[in-house]
Amino acid sequence: MTEAWRPGDDDERRGATGPVRVRVPAKVNLHLGVGPLRRDGYHELNTVYHAISIYDELTARRGDTLTLTMEGEGTGELALDDSNLVIRAAHALAGYAGVMPHARLHLRKQIPLAGGLAGGSADAAATLVACDALWGTGLSRDELAGIAADLGSDVPFLIHGGTALGTGRGEAISPVLARPTSWHWVVAIADGGLSTPQAYRELDRLRETGAAGPALGSTDALLGALRQRDPRVLARTLGNDLQDAALSLRPSLATTLKAGEAAGALAGIVSGSGPTCVFLTADAADAERVAAELAAAEVCRQVRTAHGPVHGARIT
Repeated sequence: MTEAWRPGDDDERRGATGPVRVRVPAKVNLHLGVGPLRRDGYHELNTVYHAISIYDELTARRGDTLTLTMEGEGTGELALDDSNLVIRAAHALAGYAGVMPHARLHLRKQIPLAGGLAGGSADAAATLVACDALWGTGLSRDELAGIAADLGSDVPFLIHGGTALGTGRGEAISPVLARPTSWHWVVAIADGGLSTPQAYRELDRLRETGAAGPALGSTDALLGALRQRDPRVLARTLGNDLQDAALSLRPSLATTLKAGEAAGALAGIVSGSGPTCVFLTADAADAERVAAELAAAEVCRQVRTAHGPVHGARIT
């Protein structure tokens, strides 16, 4: 996770002349422990990130100004101005490296908006990697992750990918070292999104009224399950403190979770702040079977299968 970023040849180090395409994955939280609200307005987090094989793709080309176009999920809903994390990431990298923020950026989205899968953070990570190659800034992955931390808590993880422990507000990343294992998931995408800040506020309200479940403890059990490489063991350790808030804001998610488990998933949880639900399965064939049954149950907008862990933002 900490290796230096090395472009493929000397021309790239001087800046790419042709388009740079970067593919970046979605993330799920295998464990999301939410601590108290900090003075800076963030909650203290103890989370295990996991990158899965649902991807956005960002293409960067030379340009005289900085522009962004897009297609796919969220087209017509997502602002393409300076409020977009893609544009903010390009400006952040240009400011750090002392270059002009000139590029024509095009985003192809498959990760849903406000879905608890860190789609916006993924796009910011892709922008940092793509513009680093386009502009020939030659920064290491750790340097890019440092810039990423100012853009959002999930962005540094999506520079690296894999499976990692996140602390602080989630931006302090440590790789999880385990023998290579591919975990198989069914991803149930809901209609519409949920606001992450709203989910955290709802969790605070539930805790104040005593309506929230007990807070998750240490990540030790989950990290141990990852090392055992048994999906049935891992299933028993998945957890998300924000799930109570997501279910409170979107009660229909309880039906989705029940349908996935009835279809034979080993476990199901809300991903991040929701409303996407993810289900762990025994293997790839089982994922396909569960996905078909979940789709037939018509409890979500779309069902996809995915595996993880996968690499973070990478040039294709």
